[in-house]
Amino acid sequence: QVQLVESGGGLVQAGGSLRLSCAASGFSLDYYAIAWFRQAPGKEREIVSCINSADATYYVDSVKGRFAISRANAENTVYLQMDSLKPEDTAVYYCATDERGGSACEWIPYETWGQGTRVTVSS
Repeated sequence: QVQLVESGGGLVQAGGSLRLSCAASGFSLDYYAIAWFRQAPGKEREIVSCINSADATYYVDSVKGRFAISRANAENTVYLQMDSLKPEDTAVYYCATDERGGSACEWIPYETWGQGTRVTVSS
């Protein structure tokens, strides 16, 4: 069974850091694209970052220079390092994956999703 489990969310002060993890089971991440999305209260879900099977990455403008996505294939896990956090980063963060790993990852219609992890940044 293909499954993604996010962890690492929590409450942090503005300017702080968190590292989110997305652990995969039931398949190998090596050839898959992985994305991090977020949904803030009252807002639509947006893609934050993604990485494809060739390790090409994408970041939404609002997080460029602050967030970094990476994959650890040996651990079957993808990480999202979030630094210089702002209150507007507050949201539930979801990871998603798709077997169309070679595509431009920001355009993939992701089909497998985790349950989400909540990030709250206080001012």
